[in-house]
Amino acid sequence: MKNYIIFLFLVSSTSVVFGQNSNATKPEFTFVKELIDYGRIEQNSNGNKIFEFTNTGNSPIIITAVKTSCDCTVPKKPERPIMPGEKGTIEVTYDTSKIGGFIKQITIFSNAKLPVKKIRIKGIVVKKKSKLLKEKGLLENN
Repeated sequence: MKNYIIFLFLVSSTSVVFGQNSNATKPEFTFVKELIDYGRIEQNSNGNKIFEFTNTGNSPIIITAVKTSCDCTVPKKPERPIMPGEKGTIEVTYDTSKIGGFIKQITIFSNAKLPVKKIRIKGIVVKKKSKLLKEKGLLENN
């Protein structure tokens, strides 16, 4: 019985050591920003933003999917693997046609050390200012 317990201990401790080593070879995201704040943005203006990251791991990052919390946000993932030390981007387009505040989550699925990574966008869409008022200088500068 003692030998059996010692055997189980050795097997379990060996798997922990090997599990840690395999995690050390996995790729890893390091984002410049994990939250992009649009601030105040006019209705129907350009809603495109880019999340920049670097693969700080030891093997290529393969992004399998990028999902968003609603249909108002459209992501575009890299089509090829991002090699160690290489920079990559995830493009996000938010639909600015609706007035009001927003906070949206983008979920990245990959082979990285953390296989599910969440990044966010936020901002406030405001009504577009009248062109006539702008021309007459009746609007304050924002």
